Amino acid sequence: MDKVINKEEKKRFIRELILKLHQGLPVEEAKDILLKEIGTITSTEIAEIEQSLINEGTSPDEIKKFCNVHALLFESAIKQELKPESSSHPVSLFKLENRAIEKILAQLKTAKEKGLIEELLKNLKEIEIHYTRKEQLLFPYLEKKGFFGPSKVMWGKDNEIRELLRNALEKIAITPLGDYISTYLNPLIEEIEGMIFKEENILFPTAMEKLDPEDWIEILKESVNVGYAFIEPPKSLEALIKDLRQSLIEQAIFTDGEIRFPSGGLNLEELLAILNNLPVDLTFVDKDDRVRYFSETKERIFLRPRAVIGRDVRNCHPPQSLDKVEKIINDFKEGKRDVASFWINFKGRLIYIRYFAIRDSLGRYLGTLEVTQDITEIKKLEGERRLLDEGD
Repeated sequence: MDKVINKEEKKRFIRELILKLHQGLPVEEAKDILLKEIGTITSTEIAEIEQSLINEGTSPDEIKKFCNVHALLFESAIKQELKPESSSHPVSLFKLENRAIEKILAQLKTAKEKGLIEELLKNLKEIEIHYTRKEQLLFPYLEKKGFFGPSKVMWGKDNEIRELLRNALEKIAITPLGDYISTYLNPLIEEIEGMIFKEENILFPTAMEKLDPEDWIEILKESVNVGYAFIEPPKSLEALIKDLRQSLIEQAIFTDGEIRFPSGGLNLEELLAILNNLPVDLTFVDKDDRVRYFSETKERIFLRPRAVIGRDVRNCHPPQSLDKVEKIINDFKEGKRDVASFWINFKGRLIYIRYFAIRDSLGRYLGTLEVTQDITEIKKLEGERRLLDEGD
């Protein structure tokens, strides 16, 4: 179990440990301290800590200088938070490219002839597309979320790899093979392998948490203009986007016990409390006309037993109102209307009932939301009240 429990305390402790690393603390000693006092750390926490160091004045060049040391420090402590990615997800495509890069690196490690090494290095030049797509598409969306660290630090490391690859190609003809491998080839392989680790254990998981579904769809669209490295480009962008959109909808996004929304996050307890304390009663019927959810407010106007979940909505209304229910739902499905409103007197109270067509970002029908509210007291309101009433 982690000894440092509080999230902010944890970040503060690790930030101080990183600064000690910069001042000369041996990596192995720092790793022992980290595992003893912290235990595990998430990729997002690492990204947030490095971002906070930049915000507090640590130069991106210094972070870049110690970037590999940071990776060594965290390699044993990173808590794997695997989230399923569809084959169409930009992260999946980045990872496919990394697998292809690793195959080339494996061949380079065993190559003993300059001709083969040069041929493999020329093939490896395609890595430029991988880095460009990351820098031009992924980094800007992270910057919009307040994360400038990757573009300031990782981009610099990408440039170092570009320079190492350029030197490796230039020096192969004029350097003895043994010296060439130790001076030019091995450092290049080491840096590329380190970048793959940083991408897959820090950058991609952080992006998966921070970016919204629509961000990923835009990245997928724009990737066509940049291209793909080492892999066949997706044949049908439209089908790929459709698949990605569906997978993002189906994938529940949980982080540290929170359900993530584009505008924030709530844990399940908070979400239930909010829904059950709204001044309205909610009932949601899905696109197949099945009751999927209803709120459980303290003074619900119309009885909703939990046994209703999964029932056809037509079986939840008296026969005399069935024609209205069917017309509303059919109109919603056909796009003829988006709202239907009624108000009735019920047990001496004025009840306002509204039905809303729920549609996705493409306008496709997802279901119907019934919103019921007792407006008896609201209807009596006159003038205005600006002061707090202690009786409320």
